[in-house]
Amino acid sequence: MPEETYWESLFNTQLILSKLQFDDTIIDAVEFGSGYGTFTIPAAKIIKGTLFALDIDSVMIDRLDQRIGETKLSNIKVIKRDFVNDGTGLHDNSVDYAMLFNILHAENPISLLKEAHRILKPDGKAGIIHWIHSEITPRGPSLDIRPTSLQCADWLLETDFKIVNKEISLPPYHYGIIAKK
Repeated sequence: MPEETYWESLFNTQLILSKLQFDDTIIDAVEFGSGYGTFTIPAAKIIKGTLFALDIDSVMIDRLDQRIGETKLSNIKVIKRDFVNDGTGLHDNSVDYAMLFNILHAENPISLLKEAHRILKPDGKAGIIHWIHSEITPRGPSLDIRPTSLQCADWLLETDFKIVNKEISLPPYHYGIIAKK
């Protein structure tokens, strides 16, 4: 991960959450790869229930815990977990929203989407963002593993999601997709 301030400058978190229909109708949500908490903190302020923030990196977990302490939010449950290999550990049909932000370049995106589908309640939503497939982006995985919006949409359909919106522009560097269980 790059330095935190620089990383956070690459996102308009409020705009992204709004365009991905992340709103106050959501009770419980999960974030696959919480990192510094770029989206965790603002998302937790919106929802009514618990935000499960999953990450494998101890440094990221420690930083997120520190930020939670500074904001005094009590509805974030930080979980250190290798969700790529071991799943989330959450119950079936247990969350209203799954945040899969800049994560579907992982080795097995289908597995991540199946896990998101499993833990979402009926009619629950998955919000996906990723770096646009272009060399102009200042960050992001190499283009040979960076998924296009069409690839992500195909993976969602393959894992039994229904696409709500697959053409969400999140300038300057991202695109978004909303899918429903």
